[in-house]
Amino acid sequence: MTARAVAKTPSGSAERPPRVRFDKRYLAPMLVTLVLITGQVSFGFLESWSRTFLAIVTAIAAEMVLGRISFGRWPHLASAYVTGISVGMLIRSPEFWPYALCSAISILSKYVIRADGRHIWNPSNLGIVAMLVLAGDSVAGLSVQWGNNLLPMVVVWVFGAFIIHSVGRFHITLTYVVSFLVFATFRAIVTGHPWLSEVAPLTGPMYQLFIFFMITDPKTTVGPRWAQVLVAFLVAAVEAVLRLFEFVYAPFYALFLVGPAAMLIEIALARRGAAIARRAAAVPERT
Repeated sequence: MTARAVAKTPSGSAERPPRVRFDKRYLAPMLVTLVLITGQVSFGFLESWSRTFLAIVTAIAAEMVLGRISFGRWPHLASAYVTGISVGMLIRSPEFWPYALCSAISILSKYVIRADGRHIWNPSNLGIVAMLVLAGDSVAGLSVQWGNNLLPMVVVWVFGAFIIHSVGRFHITLTYVVSFLVFATFRAIVTGHPWLSEVAPLTGPMYQLFIFFMITDPKTTVGPRWAQVLVAFLVAAVEAVLRLFEFVYAPFYALFLVGPAAMLIEIALARRGAAIARRAAAVPERT
């Protein structure tokens, strides 16, 4: 019989082994993989597995190289995986190169477009908008809907709500969804379109990625909770205006405009606060 050594505290009691903690950074990759599998099994909405795989591999490779060059260490790859798989699902092209280029632009933006050590655009949002604007003849966005089969959407929503709530960002998703429904009602009144036709985009897989990943990205959202709610509302408001002007990819453009503006305002206020604090510290106290 073999005896296992048990560490003891100074009082002589056995020390409990450390608990194994789950890294919450893996939650987003798990959810985005669920969206991919659910959408592909239900509707076959991918252009091809090979193109999506290319987008993922490019994003991971770019993250590894740029992270090592910029910070001298290998970065955690959960974010790169989410970016790559999002690109692989959200863009459409008969060619392979847009998938690789979009992933490369997305990851590169994290290291090049920075302010006070923070990147200000959601990577996949910037990459997709760049491709839609610069390569619109070769690239389109995902437009498949779940249709009348709501089960895939319900599955994604249940798991998505649980995961986003567990990382403390469900209020962003909820604010955007409620705002979208309010503005959809307004658009239906203005345009005369059926209300359901204005709400229908929210049921598509593109919006599942948008509401659970893009607008909740911790690295590119403002800090205060009230400000996160305000930004989510403003994204929905700008999207509603763009939809009235028949912008097909309105949510991407809305986040592209509102998100970085909010980040820059927060950074400017932080700089101002730091400057005031430095001036106050430099003034000698009067006795």
